[in-house]
Amino acid sequence: MVGWENMRNRKRLFKTAGISGISVCIILLFCFSGCENTEKNITSLSTENPASSELRQTDPGQTEPAQTDPTQTDPAQINPTQIDPAQTDAGQPDVYLKDPYYIFGTKDEQDTLKKYYAILYSEPESSEEQFAVIREIANTYIRQKEYGKLINFLNSRVHKYNDDLYNTYYLFMIAYCYQQMDANPVAALYFDLIVKNYPDLKVMGKSIHLACLNQLITLVNNPQQKVWYYEELISRFLDQIDPGPAYFMLGQAYEAIGEWSSAIKAYTQYLPYTGSNVPGFPNADNYAKQQVDFSNSAKDWTFENLATLVSAVKAAMDAGSSNRLWQYHAKVNFFTRTWEQEDTLDSRFEEFNLADFMRGNRIRYAESLDVSSNANEAYLRTWGWSQYISTWYLYFRKIYFPSDPEIHGRWEWAGIYYGEKF
Repeated sequence: MVGWENMRNRKRLFKTAGISGISVCIILLFCFSGCENTEKNITSLSTENPASSELRQTDPGQTEPAQTDPTQTDPAQINPTQIDPAQTDAGQPDVYLKDPYYIFGTKDEQDTLKKYYAILYSEPESSEEQFAVIREIANTYIRQKEYGKLINFLNSRVHKYNDDLYNTYYLFMIAYCYQQMDANPVAALYFDLIVKNYPDLKVMGKSIHLACLNQLITLVNNPQQKVWYYEELISRFLDQIDPGPAYFMLGQAYEAIGEWSSAIKAYTQYLPYTGSNVPGFPNADNYAKQQVDFSNSAKDWTFENLATLVSAVKAAMDAGSSNRLWQYHAKVNFFTRTWEQEDTLDSRFEEFNLADFMRGNRIRYAESLDVSSNANEAYLRTWGWSQYISTWYLYFRKIYFPSDPEIHGRWEWAGIYYGEKF
């Protein structure tokens, strides 16, 4: 972390100004670490309109002086790379010292900001000392909840000093400000800009790129972009994240864009991490295994349509042929369970001899499928199997497997439910 070692000659002034020992923004960076969703803390904005100040600053999303409150900015109109530096006055300390827009707050806060700005422009450009001062200016605005002021101040510096090593961090603070203003789509633009256009920077050992990627996978809904973000997380930060959820969600993103082979590869990579907590997907283990197993199987038990499959099953039961009937069951992901039992890996099918249940018994079946059947799944009530559980519902399922058009949309006998259906 950037320290204060090179600012010993400024200690007395900083002490008078009331600088805290730890930056608020640095602490915020810790809040963004990890693969789990970060809970937002939305804070109310000041009612002051930056456009009404004596010296009007450029809003980060516009190339003309701001006319509206930053919270009302249309995120779709914002491009953080298209700000005109000529319309800002960064690098001119007198502007900040005289402008009531920037020197704001109580008398003590105003005195503190004046001292910070005076120190800022007495230090070498893009130095550690300047970074430390900018960080404290940012903390002052954050404590005041003056996020619009901080956005304008930092944006003007980034575009005037575009080679500054610390621009990555300044843009990260801008993104944070937009989150506090409940403008998450705009914040996402900045997080994306940082990851794709600025070098990574570690603050207290924490990667800003990692923090940005963790935010982007929750803020962005476009699956094509999510694929890129998850690939970056896995390729660059695998030892700093929970791999299981990352691989599973990468598979989901690939599915969403129709890249089925890549999706199966991602689910295969997930399997060593079964038991992982994947938010929103309590059956992630089961789903991933089903997809991988089905992809690797021969798929020679499927039928072109439901009517043909049901007719074949009924004919086998009429003939009393357990071998013939068993040929029609799905060779992967077949299950047997009661209606109350949840669909988990533990409830997957365990091999049993169908002949033991058919021998000496006349198996009967309903003439029509159960009324709960629909376009994608169907149930056939049968009975006479056993004195303990006489009634079985044979479960048929339409196959969803777009990676193979010849299989996608066919039907399979996917499982058995024991007992009456309630």
